[in-house]
Amino acid sequence: MLKVYPAIFHHEDDSYWVEFPDLKGCHTYGNTVEETMELASEALGLYLASLMDENKTLNKPSSIKEINVNDGFVSYVSSDPYKYSNKNKAVKKTLTIPEWLNDEAEKYHINFSGVLKDALIEKLNVIR
Repeated sequence: MLKVYPAIFHHEDDSYWVEFPDLKGCHTYGNTVEETMELASEALGLYLASLMDENKTLNKPSSIKEINVNDGFVSYVSSDPYKYSNKNKAVKKTLTIPEWLNDEAEKYHINFSGVLKDALIEKLNVIR
């Protein structure tokens, strides 16, 4: 599930720091723009994952057009919060399928858990 939020990048001395206006307290810094962009994606993912793990509602991202800065530039940053979530452990599910379908799948050594996971990701349009 890719999430995208606007971020403000600031250049100060010989480094950069970034803040997310929609996510109070979410910020990071780096030595180069490239490093800061990478760390911003990680900070965004960790921040959103912590909110999701606590079942908190995610703030709606502002439009990049609504953000004015005097010292720096605005860019969108994307991240997959599920990558950083504490909820990545496997959970056991019981399901029922027709016997004939089970027999056919077992002939081909189908991994039922893998097929179900892939189908749910596709059905829910979740990017992983």
